[in-house]
Amino acid sequence: MSSRIARTALSTGIALILVGTIPAVSAQNADTPPAPADGKVVDIASVKVTASGSRIDRPGFNAPTPTVKVTPEELQLSTHTNIAAALNDLPQFRGTVSPQTHTTGVDAARAPVDLRGLGTSRTLVLLDGRRFSSDNDLAAIPSILISGVDVVTGGASAAWGSGAVSGVVNVQLDSQLVGTKVDVQGGVSSRSDNQKQYVSAATGFEVAQGRGHVVIGAEALNNDGVIPKTSRRWLGRTAQLSNGDGTYTMVGDVGYGNAAIGGLITSGVLAGMAFNPDGSLRPFPGYTGASLIQGGESPSNDDISSLMTPQRRYNVLGRLSWNLTDNVGLTVDVRHSRSWNRFPWFGDHNRGTGLRLGVDNAFLPAAVRDAMEAAGETSFTLGRFNSDFAFPDIDYDRRTTQFTVALDGVVGDNWRWGGYYSHGDNQSDLAAPGFLLTSNYRDAVDAVIDPVSGKVVCRVTLTNPGSGCVPINLFGHGAPSAEAAAYVTGTPRRMTNTRLDTAGLDLRGEPFSLPAGEVSVAVGLEARKEQIDQKVGAQDLAKAFSTWSSSPMAGSFTVREAFAEVAAPLLRDVPALRDLQVNAAARFSDYNSSGAIWSWKYGMTNEFFDGFRGRFTRSRDIRSANLSEMYTTSTTGWSTISDPLTGTSLSALVIGGGNPRLDPEKADTLTVGFTWAPARAPGLIMSVDYFDIEIKDVITQVSAQETVLRCIAGNQAMCGRVVRDGNGEIERINSNYVNLAEYRTNGVDVDLMYSLPAATLFAAMPGQFHARVLATWVDSLTTYDGKNSFEYVTSQGLTGGSGVPRWRGNATFGWRGDRYSAQARARYLSAGVYNNQLQLTNGDIGSYVYWDVGGRMRLPMSADREFEIYADISNLFDKKSPLGAVGSPYYDVVGRYYTLGARMRF
Repeated sequence: MSSRIARTALSTGIALILVGTIPAVSAQNADTPPAPADGKVVDIASVKVTASGSRIDRPGFNAPTPTVKVTPEELQLSTHTNIAAALNDLPQFRGTVSPQTHTTGVDAARAPVDLRGLGTSRTLVLLDGRRFSSDNDLAAIPSILISGVDVVTGGASAAWGSGAVSGVVNVQLDSQLVGTKVDVQGGVSSRSDNQKQYVSAATGFEVAQGRGHVVIGAEALNNDGVIPKTSRRWLGRTAQLSNGDGTYTMVGDVGYGNAAIGGLITSGVLAGMAFNPDGSLRPFPGYTGASLIQGGESPSNDDISSLMTPQRRYNVLGRLSWNLTDNVGLTVDVRHSRSWNRFPWFGDHNRGTGLRLGVDNAFLPAAVRDAMEAAGETSFTLGRFNSDFAFPDIDYDRRTTQFTVALDGVVGDNWRWGGYYSHGDNQSDLAAPGFLLTSNYRDAVDAVIDPVSGKVVCRVTLTNPGSGCVPINLFGHGAPSAEAAAYVTGTPRRMTNTRLDTAGLDLRGEPFSLPAGEVSVAVGLEARKEQIDQKVGAQDLAKAFSTWSSSPMAGSFTVREAFAEVAAPLLRDVPALRDLQVNAAARFSDYNSSGAIWSWKYGMTNEFFDGFRGRFTRSRDIRSANLSEMYTTSTTGWSTISDPLTGTSLSALVIGGGNPRLDPEKADTLTVGFTWAPARAPGLIMSVDYFDIEIKDVITQVSAQETVLRCIAGNQAMCGRVVRDGNGEIERINSNYVNLAEYRTNGVDVDLMYSLPAATLFAAMPGQFHARVLATWVDSLTTYDGKNSFEYVTSQGLTGGSGVPRWRGNATFGWRGDRYSAQARARYLSAGVYNNQLQLTNGDIGSYVYWDVGGRMRLPMSADREFEIYADISNLFDKKSPLGAVGSPYYDVVGRYYTLGARMRF
């Protein structure tokens, strides 16, 4: 630990001059709720707890856990269409789930967040301090209704429960909105793709002579995405090819070497010959029998599948706030969202030697039959890229509805209370038309001439005339008939319903005082039930598909919890101890799935001198496996794998899914830091925080490439997840959730912002200049699987990888006036490598800086009306991402992007 702190001290100095953040964040604790005005009924917002790493809501209390605040104005600066996309720009976050990182899956429709790169399930997301349905999907909340976001960048399980291992993101709604506001924007890349249309609107008004208040907001988005991957030639069709000496080289224009469009003969005298659309043969350039080759006619899924998945969604939220009495307020929320789309997924191909056909096949061209018979061959194997009949689309539809009823009130002069109940229902349906049916395809491929009728039939029809089999011609692109394609393909279906029921009751107050001030306590009870019920299609139940079949699933868990927290001021107005406060919390959680677990926290803050405040926390945070990790059935995709065992690169089938036998995680977190607002430099605020997080029994989904590398390193449990064929080639990799022994990260967050009146520099100039730098330095991010340790700092280019950059930061410089504003932003990534677990000859990635610019113009209107036009250009200089970094959460794969929009309020 001492060596880490020494490195931290050195790096802190460097961090203060590093290029850093957007003006989207504030390193302060949550604002103190205002007190209700005399003679008025209680203001509901004044007695609600907001996530500041604590349940204490006493005015003046400074939580010891670092907290970042994001205002709605700051969120608008990036013109992102959901909160997760804006937060992922901040250096504390990794964009683990997004349309860029999940290019061939339904998860791209979700927008969760991932603090510290420790996984989305370790960042607890709340809506006004309460859990919400839809898998922490921030795209399910109308952005226009958000009044701010609190980001707790340290463990907070004792305050907020399971899942708050790396921190908490609490989204706060604008419950007191009066009037109407509208936001409309469009966007397009400089390559005329990724076109976006977005509209949102919200209105708020009083009812019953001000006793109640209604707020309604909605938004809709349509984004075309980027299809195919090869629209960015340095990303699509890239792979790591073996050099034969244990090293690999990242190259472009890579495709299947053992399958061709129209079919490729992979055995016998005609091996290396491909079929033309008319059934004649042509040489297949570069054929060696290898799974992947560079150049030639080698086909690839990247020629068809998406680089950025398309998105279509809408959401709506309504809130009624009602003052029942002078001391009790009622809140009722109803929320509904939907996301849906259909786009190319991946092909169900025949590659290598898996498909064998006889020389008597009825569709086999005569010239091919003659050549085989002359060589004394009776059969051959065919590798075929089935883009003409078996390239499935992914068709998904996710719908979420949730309602919440809450009561908040005050008792006496020193106590506040709250209680709530919420029910959420999430329905996620998936269909993927175009997957091969194993038995139908086997029978249809075996086509012969009926000796009686002289017609082409399936061989099985000769003995079973009622089979219904339709013979399929595979020799040449476009050869399969529509009837045959319909017979040999089916549609895997999965209908998943998850439900959340949660309730809580808490009491906060100040029971007594010490010489330094009031002592605050918070106590409460919470209960939660989560359940999942998944149904699948009849063909899935029959395991009829060659590549992928879903399985039915049902499961649930319940948890009952009790928590308590205390904050006490110990010393005040003493030299060097001007405001010393301590804070402690504990939570007991009883899961029916994993038993009882304790979480706790203690910390302190102190103002050492005017404007300089130190903070320290130590916590034990916990996380029990969620429904997805325990019960999610198989997910399927294709991934390019470098296999050190055989010295080859290949495209392998990757199977993911849940594991009901997972143990709960336990995490120990330390944060130490300070905030400083120097009196001699008005307008300057800075903070520096060191973090150290160690997680035991880590629940994680090891990527396909990591699974292979851990197996090669000697982990036999990982070897059991890699399935190889008779030749030792990888056929598929199981990448479902497992418990790893340990996960650890540590580093430093730095936040620096400065603002000053423009007139300070230019006497006649109105408005204000502002600058902000936010940066994160990561010393280490390691996993230990019981056999080997793996370091992931600087491993930042790999698709689906776990790596993080050493340094990441944003810096914004701008000017704001009454009518006009302008800004420039720099996004910085330190140098790294594509994958530090693989010896790549060209895997080094230099440091990156992306530049964004934007401006706003407010048009004069009446006093109660506002109209604003805004424009932004991201990645101004069209900086290309590194070779092969498709799916990386850090690099811009779209390129220069233009956004134009307008906002109105009346």
